[in-house]
Amino acid sequence: MTDSAGPLPNFENPPVVEVALSVQFEPLTLLKVAHVGRLWSAFREDGFTLTEDHRNLEPIHEPFDPRFYAQDFGIKFKSLDVPPVPRVWFLNDLGTELIQVQQDRFIHNWRKTGNDVDYVRYPQVRERFVKSFERFEAFVESEGLGHITPDQCEVTYTNQMVQGDGWESQGSLDRVFAFWRKNDTGFLPEPENASAAIRYVIPGADGKPIGRLHVDLQPAFRKSDFMPMLILNLTARGAPLEPGRSGVLGFFDLGREWIVRGFAAMTTKEMHSTWRRTDGR
Repeated sequence: MTDSAGPLPNFENPPVVEVALSVQFEPLTLLKVAHVGRLWSAFREDGFTLTEDHRNLEPIHEPFDPRFYAQDFGIKFKSLDVPPVPRVWFLNDLGTELIQVQQDRFIHNWRKTGNDVDYVRYPQVRERFVKSFERFEAFVESEGLGHITPDQCEVTYTNQMVQGDGWESQGSLDRVFAFWRKNDTGFLPEPENASAAIRYVIPGADGKPIGRLHVDLQPAFRKSDFMPMLILNLTARGAPLEPGRSGVLGFFDLGREWIVRGFAAMTTKEMHSTWRRTDGR
C-alpha cells in the first residue's frame, strides 16, 4: 500500500478488544525456567506484577512456495530429555496489558477487560512493545543466552461485535460485512449463524509476496450475559522487512495498515456509522 491510499480509516468507537504485537525468532535454547524468574524481576519494575504459565505456541511461518504445502503434516512426536520451558505471561494488575515470553517468541498484548477500559491506540501499543522488547533483548544479552534473530512478525486485532449494535441476528451478516450477500433463494431461511476464513497476500514494493492478512470470523456468546456476538480476528503475518528490530517494526506498521484498511473495506457503511468513523469516508 502507498500514500496514495490516503489517511488510515479512523473510528471513535471501534469494536477492538485486543491488539497483539508478536515476534518469532530462532529458539533461545539456553533460556530456562530460572532465567524466566529473573526476567520477571525486570518486568515487575514496569508494573507487570502477575504471572501465568501457558502451553507453548507452535512455530508458524508464511510460506509462498507451493512445495511447502505438499509436505507431510501428520502427527509428529518430540523426544524431550527435559520438560519444555512454558510460555509465561507477565500481566499488570488489571490484566489489560501482558507480555508473553517463550524460547522462540515475544508478544506484547493490550486487552479491553471491561467497559470502563479505554481503547489504547496502535502507536501506544507499539511504543510499549519497543520498551518491553528492548528490556528482553538486554536481558538475553546480559545472561549470555544467545542472539535474537527474528524470522516472523505478527499483528493481531480482535474485534467483538455484540448483537444489537447495528445488527440483529448472527445470520444477518450482510448488515455487518460488505462481502456477505443476503440470502434471496426463496427457500432457505436466514442462517442461524455463520463463520468465515479468508486469506489475502500482502505484496512488497516489488510486487512479490511478503506476508498474508488472515481474516477469521466466528459466532460466539459474551460470557457476562450470554449475548450473541461476532468475533473477528485480523492477523497480518510475515517476515521482517529487514534484519533487526527496525525490520520487525516496519512489518508491524505495514501489517497494521493492512488490518485497518482491510477492516474498513470489508465492513458496511452502516456499521461505520455505529462505530463513528471520523476520516470522512
